Amino acid sequence: METFDFDFGNGSVPAHKHPNGGGWVANTAHVSETAYVGPDALVFGNARVSDDALVHGNARVSDSAQVYGNAEVYGYTWVFEDARVFEDALVSGDARVFGNAQVSGDALVHGNAQVFDDARVSGNTRVSGDSRVFGNARVYNSARVFGNARVSGDAWVFEDAQVSGDAQVSGNTRVVW
Repeated sequence: METFDFDFGNGSVPAHKHPNGGGWVANTAHVSETAYVGPDALVFGNARVSDDALVHGNARVSDSAQVYGNAEVYGYTWVFEDARVFEDALVSGDARVFGNAQVSGDALVHGNAQVFDDARVSGNTRVSGDSRVFGNARVYNSARVFGNARVSGDAWVFEDAQVSGDAQVSGNTRVVW
């Protein structure tokens, strides 16, 4: 049995290299044979990567997070806690998806963006830069959130709407184009 030091203060844990890509997978995690885990990527905790999902670069998937469908997680991203990235979603750069957040459809979360709490990002949506989508916020249907923008609370941003710069959308606000 091989071990790998995931270097998060817990020391080495039993792990194996995934046959499709060679990345390290803790024995407590589950990665389907059809999924790809690149040589520098890590999957640990009780995380699940399944279907034709791709995890590569220096990406990490941990805790009880799930990446599945045709989703792709790459770069220095981290999907953790109970977050889900699925369908054809892409998470790249230094982005973080965590809490109970979901990124789905053809959504792209990249740069230093963060999606967390119970937020949902879906459709042909883009969340980028240093932006944050959190709380129970919904961003969908080709919306764009970028720059240093914040979308929080029960706010919805949808239908080609754009939130940028230092804008803050919160509460029960609806932003539609």
